[in-house]
Amino acid sequence: MSYQNIAAALSPQDIQEIKAALQTVQKKLPFLITLSTEERRKLVKMGDKSLAFVNNSVTAAQSNREILPATFEVEELVRDYQLATALTELLISVQQLAEQVDDTLMAVGSEAMTSSLTVYDYVKTASKKTPGLKTVAEQLGERFKAIKGRPTKAASGS
Repeated sequence: MSYQNIAAALSPQDIQEIKAALQTVQKKLPFLITLSTEERRKLVKMGDKSLAFVNNSVTAAQSNREILPATFEVEELVRDYQLATALTELLISVQQLAEQVDDTLMAVGSEAMTSSLTVYDYVKTASKKTPGLKTVAEQLGERFKAIKGRPTKAASGS
């Protein structure tokens, strides 16, 4: 579906219900962790290309337990593989949702900024003849003042 003007609203109750649903998701995943940049860098990665390799190694380990050391836990490998597969499926869904939320936020934010720029232009023009609007024009104009000599980017959304 192509982008069109977004005319929607979320009630406070909608927001609370969405947050509650997200909390339910988090409660169903109590084992989730946060890795530092260094920890992420050090880990051996399993991407899409490695999925078949891991699947085949699970099958090999289950079929040939006798060649593995007694300390090797085949069941742990199976659990890790199954969890990785399930999390991959969930991640795809979560990423799609996050992308839609991000795209919608960008579009609706652009709509709000575009309309606000129009309001600002009218307020600036009207402030020359309408008493009381000069302060409003100055307040709105604060958004576009250069910071320590940096040039302004009026329409960039910065």
